[in-house]
Amino acid sequence: MANAMARTAAETTDTTSPQGRIRRENIERILKAAERVFAEAGFAGATMADIAERAGLPKANLHYYFGTKEDLYRAVLDNILRLWLAPIASFTPDADPAATLTAYVTAKMEASRTRPHASKVFANEILHGGTQVERFLAEDLKALVDAKAAVIDGWVAAGRMAPVDARQFLFMIWAVTQHYADFDVQIRKVLGRRSLTRQDFAAMTAEVLRLVLRAAGLPEPDLSETPTDSVPQNL
Repeated sequence: MANAMARTAAETTDTTSPQGRIRRENIERILKAAERVFAEAGFAGATMADIAERAGLPKANLHYYFGTKEDLYRAVLDNILRLWLAPIASFTPDADPAATLTAYVTAKMEASRTRPHASKVFANEILHGGTQVERFLAEDLKALVDAKAAVIDGWVAAGRMAPVDARQFLFMIWAVTQHYADFDVQIRKVLGRRSLTRQDFAAMTAEVLRLVLRAAGLPEPDLSETPTDSVPQNL
């Protein structure tokens, strides 16, 4: 998937000239629009015309920057994976487990609040067999999970947190945090909300943190100074 954005990356290297800035802005608009259209219509139902209309750009611009719908879809997936994987880098042997898990869960919940369509695109891809990300899942993600599970196992062995199945623990965090994006309609209907506010997400994040930290046998954090906009918004 890394090659899917090769041309795009090359064209956004120069961001100082007027042409470089225009390219970057157009690519960001296209990726943002495509993320929403793919989330709402799925890959099969989405068209380049729909994405162009949502982006407010001629369809020719989409083909210029991304080639085909398949290339654009892979670029969207690549962008989503970068967004999701960045926060887990903080899982290191010397890191404090409670602080690390708090930051990670908070970042995942903030991603569900600010980028719900990203989660839906990825969920749709998995539900349809994950063919576009199969190699990534089997190789890159597996290696990453193995490495971070080893960190968690190290924390457990050192008595720094309660025993858990590290991989299942990560799966649980992913399932709970991404639920608020993938099933937002269900949540809103059950809670009687027209939309979920920042305050709603703050309360939900606090509850998810309590569950995760209790499972790990860790003290609950003071969330009064926890940043709520720590997730990168770049597309």
